[in-house]
Amino acid sequence: MSVTHRFSSVDRRQQILEIATEMFAEKGFAGTTTREIAARAQVNEALIFRHFPSKDDLYWAVLEHKIRSDECQRQVQELLQAAPDVRAALTAVAEWMLRWRAEDPTATRLSLFCALQRHDLTQRFFEQFAANYFELLADYLRHQMRQGALRSVDPLMAARSFVGAVAYQSLLRELFGAVAVGNLDPVEVSHLVVSIWMDGLSVSDGEAAAGKKQLAEIKQRGNTASQEN
Repeated sequence: MSVTHRFSSVDRRQQILEIATEMFAEKGFAGTTTREIAARAQVNEALIFRHFPSKDDLYWAVLEHKIRSDECQRQVQELLQAAPDVRAALTAVAEWMLRWRAEDPTATRLSLFCALQRHDLTQRFFEQFAANYFELLADYLRHQMRQGALRSVDPLMAARSFVGAVAYQSLLRELFGAVAVGNLDPVEVSHLVVSIWMDGLSVSDGEAAAGKKQLAEIKQRGNTASQEN
């Protein structure tokens, strides 16, 4: 006698959510229908709407499930508060971002589909997830500017530029693999990004003068060698 396993309402909702996550990450919001989700989950389509009133509600539940905004913000806040200085704080946040995105690339795909397809959830997504991260980091940078640890600029713009620099490194890897970014691990990448972001690529007057002197000496040795030959 066969025994048919009956899912509880909570289990069934979770099953639908997990399958919807896979399909939305694979084909996006516009490319996935609730009928297809129901077929893969082996449920009646009406059951999906019993748990999620609309397709938008289902997609939003998927985003909340994958991105876990409150938990992620708490982790970032703890990293910022625990670090002894700005460089250490930003390096810790950068490494956390790189590892989090590497461990779950579906979160990136879901957010990109949400933004690029520009359906009704786009603005809500930015306000609920992205804007909160920017504000959290901007508050930290604003405090450091007031303390004199950083020069005074627009803290929100600074936060966006930092997050963008880190996120783009992981996005390149997710889109093109190691061929795009090499085999640098998150620790190396985070240190390098923070170094470039904080120190820039400009050299001091002394360093520039030393560099010009070195180039002149190299050129002079080359001219001398040519004359001797």
